[in-house]
Amino acid sequence: MTKLMLGLPKGSLEQATTDLFAKAGYKIEISSRSYYPTIDDPEIDCMLIRAQEMSKYVEEGILDCGLTGFDWIQENGSDVVEVAELVYGKVGTKPLRWVLAVPADSPIKCAKDLEGKRIATEAVGMTQRYLKKNGVNAKVDFSWGATEVKPPKFADAIVEITETGSSLRANNLVIIDTLCVTTTRFIANRKTMEDPAKKDKIEKIAMMLQAVLAAHGKVGLKLNVRKSDLDSVLALLPALQRPTVSPLADTDWFALDTIVSEAQVRELIPALKKCNASGIVEYPLNKIID
Repeated sequence: MTKLMLGLPKGSLEQATTDLFAKAGYKIEISSRSYYPTIDDPEIDCMLIRAQEMSKYVEEGILDCGLTGFDWIQENGSDVVEVAELVYGKVGTKPLRWVLAVPADSPIKCAKDLEGKRIATEAVGMTQRYLKKNGVNAKVDFSWGATEVKPPKFADAIVEITETGSSLRANNLVIIDTLCVTTTRFIANRKTMEDPAKKDKIEKIAMMLQAVLAAHGKVGLKLNVRKSDLDSVLALLPALQRPTVSPLADTDWFALDTIVSEAQVRELIPALKKCNASGIVEYPLNKIID
């Protein structure tokens, strides 16, 4: 197999992506002076590309595969294979939103109020389609960055991507509509996916990345319980599937192993102890593969 050319998103998702690959078992090192990161897999070469351009280069076959947002695939109209959805971001694991925002004191309250106005955005095509859908004529300017500071002097409204909304609020902007909800997608070139060796490699990478995300926010629990308390303990245990129940040498006891949300543990462990569970061990999870 010739080396797989993998595109990594440069910018806001850069660190989150390298962290994700690290947890999946791929060590990526990025030099501040190079757009060609190193990776500890001899079958892969990497290149840093802005997410906005990624799908175009994957479609053209310059890159075999890469990570970019669903929004940019749509914006570019790229014909690519979507191998996997990967819900992660620079702050958390929530999907991102492209929103219509205006100054807090603006008279613009809905799409119809944009008639004859000026909108600044990086997603020009998406915004134009939104205006057309709402039967509104407005001027859409491409924004090269710092879009949040454009209103009210340079634009009446903006269409911007947000994860938490904090940057919009910091600039005294309020959201009045959502145009698109987007997540990161692992995409591949169609011809590349016709190569059995490269297709297999890409699918293995996707599986490992998805396994890392599946484990996010979850922990494993091991505990021992008497046979007489088993039903009451099982009733407390949420799980991805049913907990693993194994008999111990002492036939009056069972060992349980399960996966739970990390947020539940502080309430769950005291409840388990109250039901006479013992030997309770919480352990971290790196990956979950169904």
